[in-house]
Amino acid sequence: MQGPAGEVRSDAQAPGLGGPSGPAWVREACQETSAAFAHCVAEIASGALEFPLPGGGRTPDRFAALTRVAERDLSLVRLVEGHVDAIAILAELEGPAVRPGERWGVWAAEPPGQGLTATRGGHGWVINGLKRYCSGAHSCTHALVTAGAEDGRRLFAVATGGCRPVEGSWQALGMAASDSADVTFTDIPAVPVGDVEAYVNRPGFQHGGIGVAACWYGGARTVARVLAETAGRRGAEPLTDAHLGAVDMRLHAAGAVLSRAAAEIDRDPADEDGTARLRSLRVRGFVESVCADVLTHVGRATGAEPLCHNPSHTRHATDLAVYLRQHHGERSLAELGRLIAETEHT
Repeated sequence: MQGPAGEVRSDAQAPGLGGPSGPAWVREACQETSAAFAHCVAEIASGALEFPLPGGGRTPDRFAALTRVAERDLSLVRLVEGHVDAIAILAELEGPAVRPGERWGVWAAEPPGQGLTATRGGHGWVINGLKRYCSGAHSCTHALVTAGAEDGRRLFAVATGGCRPVEGSWQALGMAASDSADVTFTDIPAVPVGDVEAYVNRPGFQHGGIGVAACWYGGARTVARVLAETAGRRGAEPLTDAHLGAVDMRLHAAGAVLSRAAAEIDRDPADEDGTARLRSLRVRGFVESVCADVLTHVGRATGAEPLCHNPSHTRHATDLAVYLRQHHGERSLAELGRLIAETEHT
């Protein structure tokens, strides 16, 4: 609901929106992840768990914190990353402050088809329509959502109490516990955050994209552990060792690339050099390729054994394969190539 002075509030701050339907193991996984998400948010609010704002001089610490949560659970980090990204966006665009007990998501996917529309009436803005890929659909108390308005695409802050997740709309086995369902909005009060297209035009949009790559990287580090354990048990076995060497080399390079990107962001947080988009495309593309290679090397070296008998590894590997599809693949590579060609041409 909308409170005084356009403030976004929820009538029920503590509970979420119930839980998803589906197989028992999915419901259980979502419940566990939702509880872990609430615990992490409480630790963030208390200062026990730190995610420094990007560009504030401690971006390496922010990326490292995301990587650590990702090493633990990719579905969990998907929710945590959304919450801390929302905090950064609201700070950058001077939106409402996040209050203790609130769990925020960033629901900004814009796939083809039906989306959200925002209209302004006598009592403020309201949102209607369907938003897809809303991670934490049942556990977020608030969200930042993109919606089409008369003057263009805008970002809005909403309390999710009146929203309705579409049951059965998230069928993925990978990232099942992220609860990334479609959500229906019907006359949901909303507060605009920033101007038209401010969400994507701000430098922090690019910085946040690299934060997601830090999550992929953490997931790949965990997937790689089963290969290191296998190599240790097998002793000197050249093919297994070669796969482990290839994985280590790639992960080392990805870590170095993320560290350099974090330092560059801190040197130029407002993107005065105009290189933030180029950096984001390079880092995300490289880290995605590293993670994909890790999945391939680990699978070829270890075979079906860990996938069939190690539930933790199976979940990490399956989650990572789905999470990586958040990258736009060849479209992003084509954009990167065009930027490089135009730079070389001028």
